[in-house]
Amino acid sequence: MVTISTMAAVAIDGLAFGVFLALLGVGITLVFGLGEVLNLSIGVFSVIAVLIASWAVNSGQGVIVAAVIGVLVAAGIGLLVDRTLLSLVYRSTGEERILLGIFVTLGLTVFLDGFFINGLSLTSGIAIPSFPGSYGLPVDLPTVTIGAAVVRSSSLVVIGVGAVALAILFSFLRLTYLGKATRTVFQDEQGAQLVGVNPRRIRTLIFVLSVTVAGIAGVVWAVGQTVSVADGFQYTTFALIVSIVGGVRSLGGAIVAGVLLGFVNQFANFFVGSYVATVILFGAAIVFLLAKPEAIA
Repeated sequence: MVTISTMAAVAIDGLAFGVFLALLGVGITLVFGLGEVLNLSIGVFSVIAVLIASWAVNSGQGVIVAAVIGVLVAAGIGLLVDRTLLSLVYRSTGEERILLGIFVTLGLTVFLDGFFINGLSLTSGIAIPSFPGSYGLPVDLPTVTIGAAVVRSSSLVVIGVGAVALAILFSFLRLTYLGKATRTVFQDEQGAQLVGVNPRRIRTLIFVLSVTVAGIAGVVWAVGQTVSVADGFQYTTFALIVSIVGGVRSLGGAIVAGVLLGFVNQFANFFVGSYVATVILFGAAIVFLLAKPEAIA
């Protein structure tokens, strides 16, 4: 018989997974909502942050410093992608931009997957290492007792760090000049240009913010789980589900959808196993969509 304390522990794990999904969903929603680019490489940036953080730990850095390095490297690669590949995408408009963005970011995912799995040997003799295995951040966290429930501390880390990251993001968008400029471009691009806002620079800022959020999702998730290069595509799939269910232009909807789907997945995982839980996750997304998604957005 399943006890209430066990169900409470599963619920907290579900909330942690929901926060992880919400971070991924917010990352993909930011870019699509502002620039109409569906970033199918968002999951890879989560993996990049974990790989770099793991490499930094093995090089002698502390876990927190390594996590910051991982996120910053992911953000730097995001900036490079925005100023090169996405510059080509932003020259188009409408459906052409959406389709071009899908193919460019999907191609980037395939390239980065192969790059990190196989490594690279340069003609100068310098070898860039490969990351063929699974990686996590070595944090020895004890379990915590809350009431009668025994909870994994790694879940509390995901919930706490994720909530702080989302609060900072929303505060930036609502309270700062750049945040208000971003919302202006989001709502009326021509009006924003008339008051001196450069939409292209705002899109660059938002793309870097989105991959930074994805990087944070990856490193906090890696505290209690192992992550491999192949997980990037799965994370992107999760982000797409959350974004579509929550409303592709609604950050608040992405957070609500992420938390709801996190609970659904974790309880299904507990009762019927991980494979069926993934199937149920997709089924729940379809049900949410059929039951009027605008109610969530």
